[in-house]
Amino acid sequence: MLVASIIFEILLILILILANGVFSGSEIAVVSARKVRLEQQADRGDRGARAALRLANSPNEFLSTVQIGITLIGILSGAVGGATIAQRLRPILSDIPLLRPYAEGLSVAFVVSLITYLSLVIGELVPKRIALNEPEQIARFVARPMRWLSGLTAPFVYILGISTDWLIKFMGIKDSQEPGITEEEIKAMLRQGAETGLFEEAEHEMVQRVLRLGDRSVKAVMTPRTDISWIDSEEPVQDNLDEILASTHSRFPVGKGSLDDCVGIVRVRSLLAAYVNGQPLDIESMLQPPLYVTAGMRALNVIEQFKQTGVHIALVTDEFGGIEGLVTLNDLMEAIVGDLPSVEDREDPMVVERDDGSWLLDGGLDLSEFKDLVEISSLPDESSGTFQTLGGFVMHRLGRIPHAGEHFEWNNLRIEVVDMDGKRVDKILVIQKPPAPPDKDDDD
Repeated sequence: MLVASIIFEILLILILILANGVFSGSEIAVVSARKVRLEQQADRGDRGARAALRLANSPNEFLSTVQIGITLIGILSGAVGGATIAQRLRPILSDIPLLRPYAEGLSVAFVVSLITYLSLVIGELVPKRIALNEPEQIARFVARPMRWLSGLTAPFVYILGISTDWLIKFMGIKDSQEPGITEEEIKAMLRQGAETGLFEEAEHEMVQRVLRLGDRSVKAVMTPRTDISWIDSEEPVQDNLDEILASTHSRFPVGKGSLDDCVGIVRVRSLLAAYVNGQPLDIESMLQPPLYVTAGMRALNVIEQFKQTGVHIALVTDEFGGIEGLVTLNDLMEAIVGDLPSVEDREDPMVVERDDGSWLLDGGLDLSEFKDLVEISSLPDESSGTFQTLGGFVMHRLGRIPHAGEHFEWNNLRIEVVDMDGKRVDKILVIQKPPAPPDKDDDD
């Protein structure tokens, strides 16, 4: 009969510990559940997800309810274990002559050890591991019962919540202003998704470029003024036609003596239609008004300008009103999907990896592509905006217009100017050096 009573009371404690596990698992599930997933499920009419979101958005109420449950269960487990099981176990141990002097201490030690072990394994570790595996599902399942329990214990929850808020305020701790998720976390999740095969590597790279585009100015993707093909309305028509035929562009800026005095944009299609129909090639009558954007404008804002105006080519101006470059919708699309080289471009690629592992790079290579290539996160003074290409970085680093053969070393990279195109850095050789071995003194 005595043994049966002990077994019954151990089962009672086990039930209490299981209840403790429900509270512990619920706490972890609601706290670690991703709100984005819960919001999606709530939008589809899932009442459990809606209740879980309310719990996650009011942590004081939820945590107070959980702590009330865990505390009460702990008190009851201790009372049952100490007041009943230990007392019933002591006579059994006293019947053993060798253990009789220590019967009381051993009975208490046994009960405490048993309750502690079961509480840690069944009441804490196992339910928390389960909750971490499926936080959203468990949060949806326990949310509504937890809200009912909060209603039953409302006075105690209110007192605990007020006390917690007052103490937090007294300690000078303010609510975190950090966003729920950062851009870096999104990039990390994208990388993990690509590594696990959740989505294609091309999708990963494209989304990365979209995120990067939001931080870049139009100056980083524009065609610089020195590379702009344009026609002069003051020049003979035949000279302008020769300029058009020598190019692959479908639109041309038209200036009066200078590109700074741009009078509009002409479509090659309009000129071709006039030529085929035997009409005079009056360029000025075919002009479309130019769209101007500032060099500091964000690239994504330029896309919005293209959408609103229907014009897909814009002249980039500097602070003095001069033309600094030109940007097209194709330039912005390339910044998202990657380079879309023409047949001519393929003959002279921007990046060539050599047999020895070094790279022969074009000076016009975008900084973001260079950083991805050599696996670095940032370049010195990059945030200043004084350079947008690899050639610009080389000039900035050397502090002057370099000449072929000059080089410098930075971040285990040897960067050498191979060729110059006038005042522009044309080709650059980048060699990744092995990291320096540790000093022998560091091993001592």
